[in-house]
Amino acid sequence: MRRGGLHRAVLALVGLSLLVLGGAVLAVGLGAPPPSWWIHTGPHDVLLTRAERTRWRGTGWWWPSVLGGLAVVVLLALGWLTAILRRRRLTEVLIDTGDGAYALLRAGALEPALAQDALRQRGVAHAEVRLRGRRTAPTAGVRLRLEPGTDPAAALSEFTTRALTHAHRSAGLASLPAEVRLWAVKHRAERVV
Repeated sequence: MRRGGLHRAVLALVGLSLLVLGGAVLAVGLGAPPPSWWIHTGPHDVLLTRAERTRWRGTGWWWPSVLGGLAVVVLLALGWLTAILRRRRLTEVLIDTGDGAYALLRAGALEPALAQDALRQRGVAHAEVRLRGRRTAPTAGVRLRLEPGTDPAAALSEFTTRALTHAHRSAGLASLPAEVRLWAVKHRAERVV
């Protein structure tokens, strides 16, 4: 399962359980008979009795630990939410046209063009490109699968001097930093007779 799918699945399970619990509390509060798994007997039953509420009042560690625990839970939830909402993939690139205005270049146009340029070079069997970063300063994540017998250093050098340079010049970018990962195509061992 992909990372985004895992986040969505966990979030859906937490949301569903909170919805069921909240719906049960609301239904019992409005006078519906409590479900069999309900911990209280009816709508006039309190969540915490007076004895339960005052049991730890005399100890000095109780309320700071409860508030600290809740603060940690809230901070973890906010961190998780920002991690989910933060875009890892760039959708458009902002290009300075030179006359004080800007143009938008879709990443969906630049990524396949850069991948096609990479595929034209000798020894590259497959290329994937993903743009990341900010709209004004994009970076490229590139995966190149090399054919057997291809020199990785030569393939990387040719990619940076041809395809990458062509992409950032044609897009009007000052530079296009890239992280290039190289893999070799798996092949069977050759039989020597």
